[in-house]
Amino acid sequence: MALSVVIMAAGKGTRMRSARPKVLHALGGKPLLGHVVATAEALSPDRCIVVTGHGAEAVEAAFAGAQRVFVRQMPQLGTGHAVQQAVPALADDDGITLVLNGDVPLIREATLRTLVDACAGKNLALLTVDLDNPFGYGRIVRTAEAGDADSIGAVQAIVEEKDATPLQRQITEVYTGILAAPTRLLKGWLARLTNDNAQGEFYLTDVVAHAVSDGVEVRTACAKDETEVLGVNSPMQLSDLERRLQRRHADALMEAGVRLADPARFDLRGTLACGMDVEIDVGCVFEGAVRLGDNVRIGPHCVIRDAEIAAGAVIHPFTHIEGATVGAGTLVGPFARLRPGATLGEEVHIGNFVEVKNSTLANGAKANHLAYLGDATVGERVNYGAGSITANYDGANKHRTVIGADVHVGSNCVLVAPVELGAGATIGGGSTITRTVAPGSLAIGRARQVAFENWERPKKKAK
Repeated sequence: MALSVVIMAAGKGTRMRSARPKVLHALGGKPLLGHVVATAEALSPDRCIVVTGHGAEAVEAAFAGAQRVFVRQMPQLGTGHAVQQAVPALADDDGITLVLNGDVPLIREATLRTLVDACAGKNLALLTVDLDNPFGYGRIVRTAEAGDADSIGAVQAIVEEKDATPLQRQITEVYTGILAAPTRLLKGWLARLTNDNAQGEFYLTDVVAHAVSDGVEVRTACAKDETEVLGVNSPMQLSDLERRLQRRHADALMEAGVRLADPARFDLRGTLACGMDVEIDVGCVFEGAVRLGDNVRIGPHCVIRDAEIAAGAVIHPFTHIEGATVGAGTLVGPFARLRPGATLGEEVHIGNFVEVKNSTLANGAKANHLAYLGDATVGERVNYGAGSITANYDGANKHRTVIGADVHVGSNCVLVAPVELGAGATIGGGSTITRTVAPGSLAIGRARQVAFENWERPKKKAK
């Protein structure tokens, strides 16, 4: 049976107090709408229709895709009005339409499948949840089943907070804003909506009364926990949902055997795959796609993005890694930076305040202190001294430095690329090297030391 998904993403999000459209605010490193679209498309729908409004151009540019259709709601006159705009894009068949909210990002795929199954192409299916504090949500109003204390009764209507009576406001079962309906019937119900309510808006929830009037069974599916149906309307709510999402990530990792020093101080903004006996200290942020091998240890306050770190490597505190590969048994940091294109072999040592960019370091190479390696190929067992740099940029183009195996580069050297240091060469401390150095040789390129005896420093003139 054909499935269409309609995602409502037109709201301004006034309480966010931001020029950015609400659905483009980030949660776990991805826009709110990105979470909803990804979950919706996991259901393999025939079409995914996104209703935009405020900031429509930015939203549509961010989510343009071959299987996505955008329709605009201008002005925004309520949830029912939003879905009405999608009607021309819905198929003329007996399929199912699933309606989602672009600011409810953590809904689970399994929950939506249960809801679609409850619809079965003939019923109106509502996703509900029981809340201790249901303020602000539409209440599920059911019939009373005489003589059966355990029966919850049939759904008769959804009453919005502002239209609810004091008694109805005591109901804890609420509508989450997510429903599934037979497409053909939904079109008819949408056409019958009116704005005769406190807000003067067209409520999508009014389709329940129309379904009941038409004798269509209204079924419900209940979300397992409130986190997956919570929406975002303010920075505080976004922050709360961020911690809930991160705890979900942390729990999954710990269940898989990862040791997190404190799951409350852990952030994943992408994907993280871990081997056995991985240890992650506090304050670490993982972005993009990261893979950690067996027995990897990540020290506190590291930021790691789009990287692969092999078994037994240790990343010391306050290290930044992006677009890099770290070999087995390698030590990095503290306060080191691996930029895109950095590839470290096995047992490499990158120490404090060392930066590596677009460079390959072979097994056993070391750069332990205050150094820069950019656009370089470094051989095995090279010892790269403190304060040394590759001068790889001439103001217009980048050039490469090649350092052979077992080279020793003294402290405070400048290697002016393009330049090659032969295997086993030694570079004297404080040298500026501009020409090829033959294998096994000693190269020194520095000004001759001159001393002037009895020299007096200039003195300030008396005023």
